[in-house]
Amino acid sequence: MIHCEGNRIIVQGEVTIDTVAELTRCGMAVLDHPQMQVDLNAVTEMDSTIISMLLEWLRAADRQGNTLQFANLPASLESLIQLYGVAELIPVVSGRDLQGSAD
Repeated sequence: MIHCEGNRIIVQGEVTIDTVAELTRCGMAVLDHPQMQVDLNAVTEMDSTIISMLLEWLRAADRQGNTLQFANLPASLESLIQLYGVAELIPVVSGRDLQGSAD
């Protein structure tokens, strides 16, 4: 499930081969701010397909002239990003830098 709060996209639940196509489509539909941040804190389960989703969102944002950053990555996602060698392609911000979060 995806929902938006201003310039934040919040991803919740599973991001697996069974859900990634729909989540990718839903996320691309809301990439409408010049600077967006994706909060992955509520992702409960994932497989390697999440990386393709993040990269597709980055490409879509770039095509629109927008920037996209990711925050609150689960440790397992950080491991996958390192394993696949795409860390330099996925811009990550710390949770405290996440725009719109409470102080």
